Amino acid sequence: MSQAIALIDGNSFYCSCERVFDVKLRSVPVIVLSNNDGCAIARTAEAKALGIRMGEPWFKIRELCRTERVRVFSSNYALYGDMSARANEVYRRFSPRVEIYSIDESFLDLTDVAPGRRLELARDLRATVHRWTGIPTCVGIGPTKTLAKLANHLAKTNPALAGVCDLSDDNERSHWLCRTALEEVWGIGRASQAKLRALGCDSVADVRDLDPRPVRRALTVVGERIIHELRGRACLSLETVAATRKGCAVTRSFSSRVEDLATMEQAVAAHATRLGEKLRRERLGTDHVTVFFHTSEHDTGNPQRSASTVVTLPEATSDTLALIKAATAGVRRIWKTGYRYSKAGVITVDLVPLAASQRALFDGLDRERGGALMDALDACNRRWGRGAVVPGTAGFGSQRTWSTRFDMRSPRYTTRIADIPVVGSA
Repeated sequence: MSQAIALIDGNSFYCSCERVFDVKLRSVPVIVLSNNDGCAIARTAEAKALGIRMGEPWFKIRELCRTERVRVFSSNYALYGDMSARANEVYRRFSPRVEIYSIDESFLDLTDVAPGRRLELARDLRATVHRWTGIPTCVGIGPTKTLAKLANHLAKTNPALAGVCDLSDDNERSHWLCRTALEEVWGIGRASQAKLRALGCDSVADVRDLDPRPVRRALTVVGERIIHELRGRACLSLETVAATRKGCAVTRSFSSRVEDLATMEQAVAAHATRLGEKLRRERLGTDHVTVFFHTSEHDTGNPQRSASTVVTLPEATSDTLALIKAATAGVRRIWKTGYRYSKAGVITVDLVPLAASQRALFDGLDRERGGALMDALDACNRRWGRGAVVPGTAGFGSQRTWSTRFDMRSPRYTTRIADIPVVGSA
């Protein structure tokens, strides 16, 4: 039986998560903003109809949203992540092999499903996800990931398909490929679009019919792979086991400009604390951290500066206290007063499995004692919520005057006891 891959994704996922818990949002325009309420990163169909574009700054659309009664929310990542996990639990009931591609998209292996039953199963999948989670979805099916992604786009944009499209059949695939613009192909960016148009391509069918050899010269092996995938030959396998993380970054824009060393140290210590949590969750370690901070190019009239440094540790670690010590040392090394800093971060690459990492011969870290302390720290935060217990240098609550702003965030309905919806009698 030929391979069949399905791509299912949540429609306007962040906005749909908000709508699940507030029925008053079902038929009104809704948008979700990025960190610090910067710009629109999710929009419902009603919001798109008003001309609100992806990535449009909040200050530019604030008046439009007020006059058109658009409901606006700050990002609620705890809610969105939990709803994504719930949706993927449903997906696993329909397929034994699921690749989580992003927070709102997953690939499913439907190879063992008879071709004549795939559309029926996809419709059942959509209905079940909506019934169990409240999230509306669309499903695209194809013999390759690229075709499944394209089928998903067609399912979204063609109401006649009712949210499901199957491009497994050659004739059905040809019908749609010649009617779809080449920019809808997964993996073809603006620069590649220009090169393909220079080769005479306007539709996806034109791309499919190209000779792979000149395409490889123009678009590298990625372009050649796309052509084979559009022809139904799989080049991208389903990745059901997440790849080992090679690097990790914690970066944040400040809600207000930082102008003093103590506040910058506190912010970077908080970032290093989050970095340690991520590394311990995957049992990885690092022996160096890059610390950076910079001003904003939008602060016209103020001096501009961008600074970074690498701080080396004696051996690989995920110990929060060791990471904070290294990160704050980096801050002091490159700090200069007289600037209004807008963003800072802690980055590391070349991560290694901590259990198999090389120990330092001299001045090594006390892993046994530090590990016990970190286990206790993580246990407290799992029980009472992330950030319930943090090192003093990282600040807490109102002390974090620089912290990311979420002025319009909805309750964390599924992850915080105090925010669980309560149904009361009238």
